Amino acid sequence: MTKAAEEDQQQPPTQEAPGPVDVASPPPGAPVSAFPGESGPPPTHPRARLPRVESLTGLRWWAAFFVFCHHMTNLAPLPIFDFLKYGTSGVTFFFVLSGFVLTWSAQPGTKIRTFYRRRFARIFPLYFLTLVAAFFVFYRVDPPAGMSWIKPISVSVLVLSAFLLHGWSNNPTILYGGNPAGWTLSVEAFFYAYFPFVWRATQRLKVAGGLIICVAVIVLGGAYRLALFHYKDVVPVLPQPVLHSVAFLFGIGLAISLRSGWKPRIPVWFAFLVTGGGLYVLWYSGSHPTQFPGAITMGLCQKEILTLLYGFLIFATAARDTRGGRSLLRSKPMVALGQWSYAFYLVHATILYAIKEHHGVAGPIGWSNLTWYAGVLVISIIASWLLYKFVEHPLERKLRGPR
Repeated sequence: MTKAAEEDQQQPPTQEAPGPVDVASPPPGAPVSAFPGESGPPPTHPRARLPRVESLTGLRWWAAFFVFCHHMTNLAPLPIFDFLKYGTSGVTFFFVLSGFVLTWSAQPGTKIRTFYRRRFARIFPLYFLTLVAAFFVFYRVDPPAGMSWIKPISVSVLVLSAFLLHGWSNNPTILYGGNPAGWTLSVEAFFYAYFPFVWRATQRLKVAGGLIICVAVIVLGGAYRLALFHYKDVVPVLPQPVLHSVAFLFGIGLAISLRSGWKPRIPVWFAFLVTGGGLYVLWYSGSHPTQFPGAITMGLCQKEILTLLYGFLIFATAARDTRGGRSLLRSKPMVALGQWSYAFYLVHATILYAIKEHHGVAGPIGWSNLTWYAGVLVISIIASWLLYKFVEHPLERKLRGPR
């Protein structure tokens, strides 16, 4: 999960998850199968800041919760488990959000090494701690039979995970190595590496330039997916950090447009409706491909469609905040959950699989399994609050240095 979504949102008034993919899931670059005021141009003074878009912090929680619902199907499946598998799309939301919030909060004159230090302080201390915790759940010298999520110890995989390099492999054993959530952090690290250079190259763009970026990356991403399907013997399979750059760059383009004053009045309820409807269409077309025109193409370009849907929701929510509209997403409980969502993202699967190892699957598919959802959710929220309060937040403040 991206931690960019909180960047500069915790500063005086002026926002990775992710979520982990099940160790048995296919690589996230593949289609899902029947499985972070005043409008106008940005301030020119180097110390001036744009209005806060704190509703995006609350929105992060719901994306993390969607990922949680997907993973819970491995412990306590509900009758809608097929649709809940789209919870994996929460990582696309976080990648779009990362590009948007980093661009929205970017300040002229920030040194590259300062940017890198802040990003390290924000994501790495908690990631490393949860990697150690995950080791005791996902690894054994002699993995027990029938528990596919537990893997034999591999020093090379663990070292790659510790340095956030494992996301460059499409081998599931490496990609989901260490803490299975970590592959998204590996992708985020790549985004952070090149963001300062993209920001310098695009900070003078206006609305049209931002929208051109959005269209260009969606077209290129979709064209690659189709080419990979039709010419798989010729077109190389790109690593996850490159594939997911479509979502990150799309978020950058949206933020450039909003910073430049493009602020259409899109009701947030309507954006939620469009996003939810789009997810339903993706699920239905995947479940009934012969009954839905273009189902195969939609499945192949699913990541680009999700980028459009989640980008639309993020843009509508942020635009409403800049106009000063009321928002439940800015309420204290939602903001708190959003702040804890990075820790929630990193630990909920570890908690879930620890329970599964000792208890087994909760039972047959049924709505009675909602009690398991509630119990694991409460445990995960308490754990994420403790990690945020005593580890993540204090260590970040200590390590990030002067502003």
